[in-house]
Amino acid sequence: MVRAVKRSSLAAVALLAAAFASCGGGGGGASGGDPPIAGPMPTSAPSGTGTPTPFPGTPPPKPTPVPGPTLTPAPTPSVGPTPTPYSKIQHVVIIVQENRSTDNLFHGLPGADTANSGLNSSGQTVPLEPVDITAPWDLDHGHSGWETEYDNGAMNGFDKIRSDGCATCNPLPTAYAYVPQSEVQPYFDMAEQYTFADRMFQSNSGPSWEAHQYLISGTSQSSPGSALYAGENAGYANANAPLNCDANGSNTSSVVLIDINTGVEGPSLSPACIDHPTLFDTLDARGISYKYYAYTLDGFWNAPDAVYHLRFGTDAKGVPYWSHVVIPNTTVLNDVADGQLPAVSWVEPTAKASDHGGVTDGSGPSWVSSVVDAIGNSQYWNNTVIFVTWDDWGGFYDHVTPPQYNYYELGFRVPLIVISPYAKQHYVSHVQHDFGSILRFIEEQFGLPSLGYRDAYADDLSDCFDFSQAQPFKAIRAPLPASYFLHQRADTNIPLDDDF
Repeated sequence: MVRAVKRSSLAAVALLAAAFASCGGGGGGASGGDPPIAGPMPTSAPSGTGTPTPFPGTPPPKPTPVPGPTLTPAPTPSVGPTPTPYSKIQHVVIIVQENRSTDNLFHGLPGADTANSGLNSSGQTVPLEPVDITAPWDLDHGHSGWETEYDNGAMNGFDKIRSDGCATCNPLPTAYAYVPQSEVQPYFDMAEQYTFADRMFQSNSGPSWEAHQYLISGTSQSSPGSALYAGENAGYANANAPLNCDANGSNTSSVVLIDINTGVEGPSLSPACIDHPTLFDTLDARGISYKYYAYTLDGFWNAPDAVYHLRFGTDAKGVPYWSHVVIPNTTVLNDVADGQLPAVSWVEPTAKASDHGGVTDGSGPSWVSSVVDAIGNSQYWNNTVIFVTWDDWGGFYDHVTPPQYNYYELGFRVPLIVISPYAKQHYVSHVQHDFGSILRFIEEQFGLPSLGYRDAYADDLSDCFDFSQAQPFKAIRAPLPASYFLHQRADTNIPLDDDF
């Protein structure tokens, strides 16, 4: 589908400062406290090993970039002198959950800007209603759904959004909804104990596939210098086909591209395999350790699997980038206990623990608490920052109009919790942040060059910290203990269409 979007463009992302070498770089550093609230234990078998299976046989050829326009030159980022890395920070952990807006998941959080109602397309005020986090439906959160809800800045199209059906649901699917605090109390405890950001915006105005690209690179650019960005979720040839760069032959996948200079969608790239610089490359070049803790080989949420050189390439020392992708995601708990936590980590959830509408079983707050508690009660607490965020808004209502930098950036608000001995206590940040802010924070801590994407234009989250303090860790009480996830059978379920 080709669609022109009538929305003002303020700027496009920066061109790369230097040529991109697709395979450059090189190199690669017991929970306790209050007892958890009693909860059910699974009876299934443990997950598998922490080493993903290498690609069998010869890797497919690198996809040919789709011919298209180049990026409109962007203004020079207003970046001051290069900050000195904070010597107190040696580890950064990015925990990524799924599909919730700030108004939906943190309704009523003290000090935060959340709404009790919103406007619909008829100009009527619609009260937000409590809806269980496990409600068995999902809302459209593709780019087209974002356009409908955003409505050229009027923020009143949320009643027009489609759902995945469920005519027998009670209540019926609605974007004007919030999750009762009692269902996500561990999230509230983290947000109130540490720092919560109520002006954290999703970098892209679209679904998970692209959002996860922004979380490792600040972009979903199809190839360096191109104005064509991945704009919608990748599509399967069939339900059993591999996705991303693993797709091939008749089982290929595809992703719709969007021109961020004009907002026109189309053409599609097949397979859904793009290539651009990532934080993997800059970390690797400086010999800084990193891991991406995933729960499936491919899927919408495994960002490295959708970047060709991360899936098949090697660094300057001949080490496959893919060796930094660790399956299952629960390996992070073992790595913390064994003293093997890398300097930078991304931690993905299973579908059941993801908070994703229509598939979550409500265990997300316990999953996040398990990771936070493991780090908090370990040797790593005194030198670690944990960022807990959600990859997209999931179609749910949010009342804050996002700033627009081009026809794809930025998206609606998503929650961000900053957890660290040095995170300001009981603090709500009203400063504008996006996924690029997390990347920029990492770049500044470890002395990395900018990738030139959203990281070059976003802030560095400095208002969230007070490095003159070092608060002790206070365990987060949650319904399910870490052992629940460690002994859970591998969850390979993922929504076949993550737009819903």
